[in-house]
Order: sequence, then structure tokens, then C-alpha cells
Amino acid sequence: MNGGEVKGVESPAEPLEWRFSQVFGERSAGEEVQEVDIISAIEFDKTGDHLATGDRGGRVVLFERTDKRDHGGYRRDLEMMDNPVRTHPEFRYKTEFQSHEPEFDYLKSLEIEEKINKIRWCQTANNALFLLSTNDKTIKFWKIQEKKVKKICDMNIDPSKATGNCNPACSIVKPYVTNGGCADRSYGYLSKDFALPAGSFAALHFPTFILNTKSNEGISKMLIKEYLFKVSARIDSYGTEKVQQMVHSNETSLSARCRRIYAHAHDYHINSISNNSDGETFISADDLRINLWNLEISNQSFNIVDVKPTNMEDLTEVITSSEFHPTHCNMLAYSSSKGSIRLIDLRQSALCDSHAKLFEGMEAPNSKSFFTEIIASISDIKFGKDGRYILSRDYMNLKLWDINMDSGPVATFQVHEYLRPKLCDLYENDSIFDKFECCLSGDGTRVATGSYSNLFRVFGCTAGSTEATTLEASKNPMRRQAAAPSRPRSISTFARVSRRGPESPAVDANGNAFDLSTKLLHLAWHPTENSVACAAANSLYMYFA
Repeated sequence: MNGGEVKGVESPAEPLEWRFSQVFGERSAGEEVQEVDIISAIEFDKTGDHLATGDRGGRVVLFERTDKRDHGGYRRDLEMMDNPVRTHPEFRYKTEFQSHEPEFDYLKSLEIEEKINKIRWCQTANNALFLLSTNDKTIKFWKIQEKKVKKICDMNIDPSKATGNCNPACSIVKPYVTNGGCADRSYGYLSKDFALPAGSFAALHFPTFILNTKSNEGISKMLIKEYLFKVSARIDSYGTEKVQQMVHSNETSLSARCRRIYAHAHDYHINSISNNSDGETFISADDLRINLWNLEISNQSFNIVDVKPTNMEDLTEVITSSEFHPTHCNMLAYSSSKGSIRLIDLRQSALCDSHAKLFEGMEAPNSKSFFTEIIASISDIKFGKDGRYILSRDYMNLKLWDINMDSGPVATFQVHEYLRPKLCDLYENDSIFDKFECCLSGDGTRVATGSYSNLFRVFGCTAGSTEATTLEASKNPMRRQAAAPSRPRSISTFARVSRRGPESPAVDANGNAFDLSTKLLHLAWHPTENSVACAAANSLYMYFA
């Protein structure tokens, strides 16, 4: 699968041994979780050095990697690169900002939640980070950049040369009158008769200012520059030493600024956004439409997919997720509530009502029931890194699709098969409508998705692999593992459909009781390493292998 080719593996790789790395926002026993603190989106950037999370309170929190070592070219460092010491990735809190606020649509009498639905990283530029975040109605383009706090400090201070006419410890230069005294006037005041006695100043102590960029705080930059210029000019005119200003930038502060707001383009809730590989455009999708945007233009978008029927009573399916191809800027895929995936080509027509390829799994006729269409609805799709494969998640299974083979999925991984006898109960408490996300490893050899009881599952998807690991979002992720190893399955080729998962309908994946109130909906795989970040309520857990 790597590099776009299906490769047979004679001896499949051993299952990964997952270990706990870090946790942010861990709650103590008995602590009540606030609704606004529950994480609703997770996303790594392309380098894997930054991680962003969004929550139901409309906040975006950024983390940056700290364990990467910059090898400066020393021989010992270069030798260590040949035999690197295996260390787990470490992240630290970087900054956070309020992305969205609760709003009210007066025309439709509808409350708009501040909850962050999706986050997508954009290309970096000039050491600044850029990302898109969206709630149900509005998309925002953010720029996060470090700004230096400027500090003007005094120079050429030589107390030995100071005369009695000036005290070097003075923090503010005041205008002098004819008798050499100082007049008590406001700082920065320069009268027309201001004069410096010739020869009496060998050194001048300048004041120290902190330039505060906030409005109505501190002394404005313009006044300081004008003040320093006038004083320096007076000193030069008397032939004394020229006094210069030194700017120190020892401190930095992170600032997040909203560059653009893309609003009023969706009548229904936005369920996904995706960046294009061209770095200039992105798409946003709601239940019935997909719009194409230019990052530089916020007041105009192009509708490229519209599944809204003339009569809404004829509506049979809605769009559930969409994503651009990782390398081909003209291709994108979107999934539907009927369990199908459509691949479209923007070169065919401006309005892509017709698809280039259709991927859908066929269910046995005798297996249909009232819940068949509900559990077939796809909640998330992801392209593999090379764009050859698409991973989809419905309520019961993970499915891997080859874009060159539309007859059916090349692999199916059972996640919630043990819940099939309880579908009626799940329908009554609305758990059957939970939307679980999925992700692929950077090399495309493994897939992962979440489940109930704060569990997530990792499957190997290479030929011959029997890896099916269940992990818990806790500091001991392997404690829910079954004692008996999973029964090996024979998979002759990668293209052969495989099914792996629990077979007992009474228990979860490892014979444990499941808890529907704790569910792991959001997770992300590091783009280059075997590292997974997942959200359990308000806590962010990170694991490595």
C-alpha cells in the first residue's frame, strides 16, 4: 500500500506495543466535567510538530513539540543519527484563543453554538502558523505568530563623566532652565527655550520605556520616537557625545489574529472542511452542499456539489463528510448517509452533480432491518497519505477502499459488532447517531478509530496482518486487553476483504462491560510517527509505539 502499490508481506509486522506518553487536562476522580471543556476536534499539522484541539466552548488550544533535537553537525550528533535513541514524543502547551462565540440567527430564530466542529492546518509562512476553524455556520482563518516585546534601554552611560548638573540615576530627562535647575513638568515636555549648558553633559541617562502594543496603555510609540529624536538633536547641536537607543527583544508573546471570516454560505450545519493541495483553496460541506473557497476571498464561494432536491420530501440522503485528495488538487471525495462514497473531478464541470466514481458496500438482502440505513451512514472519511486509499467509518465498521477498485472495500474491520443485538436500545438513547472519527498512520499500514468506554482500536491493514489492538484512554492503555491472543486469520492478498473484531455479542472487544456515557469520538495519528492523540471528554491523551 505504501507508495500506491499493494504489497504482499510474507511475515507481517508484529503488533505495536503502545505506551502512554502524556495527558493534558486530566481530571481527578469525581471531578465533574464542564460541557464547554469537552474536546470536539483534534488535528496534527503536516510536520507533526504542532497539534490543535477545539472544544465545545469555541476555544482552540495549540500544543508544540519539544523533544525534537536540532543536530548541529557535530560528529557525535551525526553518529547518533545513524543509531538514534528511541524517545517518545513530547508536547507542551503553546497558546489558546477564543475562536467562536455563541450567536443567534434572528431571521431563523436559531441559536448557533460556539462548538468547534473541525480544525484544519494551512501552510506556514514567515514563521507564522495558519489554521481554519469552524462551528456550525462560520469558518475563520487564523494567524498565530510570535511577537517580540520591544524594550528601549539606555546606552553610553558613564557615571564617572557625569557632572553635578545631572544625576545619572535620574529616570526622566526634564527641561533645564537658565540657572541649571529642573522644572517640575510632565514627562516628555520640551519647551521652546529648552537648552543644554555647553560642556556640562558628558553622558546622558535615557529613560527606560516598555512599548506596550495595547491601546490606551503606556506611552505611545510616536511620542517616544519624537521625544528621543528632539533630545538627540539638541545634544548633537552642542557637540557632545551622540546618545543612541538600544532595543532589546528578550521576551516574546504569541498573538492569534483572525485574518478572514467566511460566513453566510451554509443553510445547514457545517460538518467538514478540507484544505486543497494547491494551498490556495478549501472546501466546506454541510448536509446538502459543498462550497469551494479561496483563502484570500471571504465574501464569495462557489457551490460545487448540491444534492438538495426540488421537493424536500424527496430527500433520501445527506452529505456527512468531505475531503480533498492529498496530492491532486482537482479531486475530492464525499460520503453520504447511505454509506456510499463519491469521488468527483473538478475538471469535468463547474457543478459536480455527477461523480467520477461511486464506492458502496452491498449488504445481503436478508440482513436489512429498520436500523440498516442508520448504521450504514458514514461519519468520517480520510485519504491515505499517497491518495490511493480512502478510510471510512460507519457506526459498526471501519472500511478501507482502493480508489482504483469500486466493487467494494478491500478490507473491513469490525468495531461495534458486539452492539448489534442492542441496536434498539441504542436508538432509544440516541447513541446510534454518535459520529466516530477515523485516521490512518503516515505509512498507511495501520488504521484507528474510537469506541465506547473511552476505548480506541488499532488495526493492521497490510496483507497477512492480524493486528487488532484495543486501548483505553488512560495512563495504562493496555489494561483492557484480553489475556488470550486474537485468533489468527488468513489473508492471501491485500485486496481480499478481511473482517476482524469481537464475535461475542454480550461484551465489548475484550469481554468487558461497555459504558455508553464515555465515548472516544475524536483522534488523530501523527503524520510521520506511530503516535496517536485522542480526546476523552476534556482530557487529551497521547500514546506512542
